[in-house]
Amino acid sequence: MSETTIAWCDYSFNPWWGCVRVSPGCEHCYAEAFSHRLGLDLWGPTAGRRFFDERHWSQPLKWAKRAAKGDQRHRVFCASMADVFEASPILAEQRLRLWDLIAATPELTWQLLTKRPENIRALAPREWVRGGFPANVWLLTTAEDQTRFDARWPFMAGLDAVVKGVSYEPALGPIDFGPALRAPRGIDWVIAGGESGSSARPFYLDWARETRVACQGAGVAYFLKQVGSHPHCGTCLCREVCWCSDQLRGVRGKGDNPAEWPADLRVREFPCE
Repeated sequence: MSETTIAWCDYSFNPWWGCVRVSPGCEHCYAEAFSHRLGLDLWGPTAGRRFFDERHWSQPLKWAKRAAKGDQRHRVFCASMADVFEASPILAEQRLRLWDLIAATPELTWQLLTKRPENIRALAPREWVRGGFPANVWLLTTAEDQTRFDARWPFMAGLDAVVKGVSYEPALGPIDFGPALRAPRGIDWVIAGGESGSSARPFYLDWARETRVACQGAGVAYFLKQVGSHPHCGTCLCREVCWCSDQLRGVRGKGDNPAEWPADLRVREFPCE
């Protein structure tokens, strides 16, 4: 938990560490790799989870006090090292503690991102599901390709939250977001991004462009986080990192510096609160 370099939030907070892979987007999970580097076995259905002490849980209360003194809300990404809606009995107590913390910090905007939206109705507080999520909760689901979007978004569609969104990251194929961009209580925000790391799979710039055009046409906020470590112009035969195009010369590392991108891709919008 800390101030973060993730461009679409101010802080990250993890009620626990650990998860189970559920789809192709998990193949190169940075959180799992980081845990392994620390010698922690936290991934998989039989692995344990890492829990935290009072000092850890008190940090968002400090952030809330800081936010209350300013004129801007602070966004908290929850959780970068776990999935809040993982259905495991060993997580029930910590998840209840998280709901209490969210309720105690209305000055913070909590961005709850999950690959398991099918579990939200069962695991979120009943009053949130029935009467609407608190004003300081944004609900987002990950969709790395069309298959995952088509499977996951229907579970989000009927939920009532001030902001509902899709994290199209790591983008592994084009997505047609279709009517969900224009539907009442539909998508309010799309975050897109390519995969990072030495084994990153290609991210085609046209995926970003097509998504931006679709979002802007529907009045939906669009945020390109990064073009990833394997961006591709889509017009050449390069199988490795594509450096043949003027669009990509100068892109380095995770490709998260907008100044290195083609000008039409430099779009980082937030939904209205």
